[in-house]
Order: sequence, then structure tokens, then C-alpha cells
Amino acid sequence: MTDTARRRGRPPGRTGADLLATAREVFLEHGYAGTTMDEVAARAHISKASLYRAHPSKHALFAAVVRAWAEAGRDAMRPHLERLVAGDDVRADLIVLAGIMRFGILSREVLNMRRLVTGEAERHPDVAAGYLEASWNRNIRALADAFRALADRGALRLDDPLTAADQFTWLVIGAPLNRRLLTGTDASDTPDAPVESAVDLFLAGYGTPAAP
Repeated sequence: MTDTARRRGRPPGRTGADLLATAREVFLEHGYAGTTMDEVAARAHISKASLYRAHPSKHALFAAVVRAWAEAGRDAMRPHLERLVAGDDVRADLIVLAGIMRFGILSREVLNMRRLVTGEAERHPDVAAGYLEASWNRNIRALADAFRALADRGALRLDDPLTAADQFTWLVIGAPLNRRLLTGTDASDTPDAPVESAVDLFLAGYGTPAAP
């Protein structure tokens, strides 16, 4: 077989977003400590030299993987928040939003990344802080903006939209998130309390006569 034939039969090497997706798979399988640049390069079908040119260290690669993950989800909530603001039944719309939030935040993929980043937060605080800001904090601020818009038209009664957004999020996902992180169960193992109870508790504090 000629060199040309070998090259034609070889899978193309992965670069850019595809390389980071491959690296994420390796980090999730082996953890940070168990991941090697050799394994990532082999899985991506590139040379280790090519990998180091793109990401000069394992820490740099890990940081890039986490940034890319957070970036990929940065606008996921936008259409749902726009529907919330445009709706005319605050309770019903919050119930829909709560279900979407619980489904997304508690998905296995998201929880696995959360475990990975949390497990390395002490050794790589810059990566954890960047993830917190680009993912969690950004979404809380977006939810706060939606709550502010609802308050401006009299659909909610609140002075601090950011605190309200934080409270709403934890009412919706707090208990099931804690259970999944500490036990490894998912929704099929232990059904969660309905989101309606979280929404009603939230509206007991922030609702108006128009949104009981």
C-alpha cells in the first residue's frame, strides 16, 4: 500500500470544536488526572505536536473544553425567557419554564460536566470561576432580566430581580440537583416533586393579584 493510499484511508484529524469535543469525552471518561495529551491526540487522530500547538498544556486544553461547553449553552434559555416575558399567564408560563430548566440543568451531560469542573475547582480555580460566570451566573442574570420585565408591567412584585432569579432557580432544581450529584440517580430512579409546587411557593412571595 502506498503512503497516499494510507493517508486516504486514515480518518481525518480533528481540529477546532471537534477536537475540543473529543477532549471533553476523554476528560469525562478518565477525569482530569487520568487524562493524557497522548490519549486526546490519539482519539482525535492528530499528532501530539499538533495538539500542543493548539493547546500548549493539559490545563490549557481543559480550560478550552470548559469554555467551549459554556459557550455552546449560552443562548439556550433565550427563547424560553422571551416566551415568558411575552406570555399573559405568569403561573402557567413559569411552570413551563421551570420544567425546561429542570430538564436542562439535570440532564446527564450537564451534570457530568458539573462534576468534572467541581472536582477540579480547587486545583484549577480559574477554570471553575470562568465556568460559573459564563454558565450559571449568565443564566441567572438573563432570568433576572425577564423577571424585571414582568415586574415592570405589574405581573410580578419584586425589588431585587437578581435575588428572585436565584431563589426561583434553587426552588426548581435544588433538591433534585443535590440528590443526583450525591447519589448518581436520575429522574427515572427517584421522581422529583412537581415543579408546580416550586412555582407556587415563588409566587407566594413575588406574585401579584393578577398572578396569584
